Amino acid sequence: MNNLTGKGNSLEELIVEHQPRLKAFIRKRVSSKEDAEDILQDVLYQLVKTIESTFNPIEQVTAWLYRVARNTIINKGKKMQEEELPDSSYDKEDNVLSEFSEVLFSDAPPTPEVEYMRSLVWQELETALAELPPEQREAFELLEMEGLSAKEVASATGISVNTLLSRKHYAVIHLRERLKGLYSDLLNY
Repeated sequence: MNNLTGKGNSLEELIVEHQPRLKAFIRKRVSSKEDAEDILQDVLYQLVKTIESTFNPIEQVTAWLYRVARNTIINKGKKMQEEELPDSSYDKEDNVLSEFSEVLFSDAPPTPEVEYMRSLVWQELETALAELPPEQREAFELLEMEGLSAKEVASATGISVNTLLSRKHYAVIHLRERLKGLYSDLLNY
């Protein structure tokens, strides 16, 4: 197995030749040294696996290695984002009212306590929404409270989807900060 890439390079020669630069390339793009080492090992493993299982030689080994490294970095980043679960669904921007929805929209017959919490949440939410600029409030209400899609709202208002999502984003930031105390009180109730 001396001619692994069609150019006379052995696997060991390829690794020795490319490992230092490949390691530096990966290290510049990831936050921790351990992640860089893991990614480098994954790339080298894929090289070995591809060379051993393919009858077609890799034409441009350097380009192939960097492409695999870049894709592995991207995939590892996506996987880490998926694994980072928030402490509560309140931290998710997609549905800032998810924790309050149990109190606000429950079909169960309300107890006096639940009725009180509902009124308190609605009152605080209305106050916080009133503090927003009108365009942010409208974007938040239509997207989150009315449940319309960004495409539907954009079509109806003539505002771009990106602008709507940006306005909603700023509204969410304000509401998170403003309702943090109430949220904490409800969790500890």
